[in-house]
Amino acid sequence: MLTCIIRYHIDPTKHAQFAQYARNWGQAIPRCGADLIGYYAPHEGSSTLAYGIYNIPNLAAYEAYRARLRDDPLGRENYDFAQSERFILREDRTFLKLASAPHGDTI
Repeated sequence: MLTCIIRYHIDPTKHAQFAQYARNWGQAIPRCGADLIGYYAPHEGSSTLAYGIYNIPNLAAYEAYRARLRDDPLGRENYDFAQSERFILREDRTFLKLASAPHGDTI
């Protein structure tokens, strides 16, 4: 299992637009095959950093998921929304693999 962490640098004056974007992905991402952990918007500290986090079985599944997301009506609408509103200044993706499992006592 891989965890994709998307780090967004967003316009600090457009938090409402990012929140709408996040809610839309909350519908489209699970429907297209990824296990969405959530989207996180700034609250305290930095007013420009936000995150999207989801799990995907492997990179081949990721490629298939991305194709479904591009074909999804809400997915396409959300991509267009981000382009027209210009609230995302930068977006970086990192894929991580859980290294600390198993968690808790194993006795």
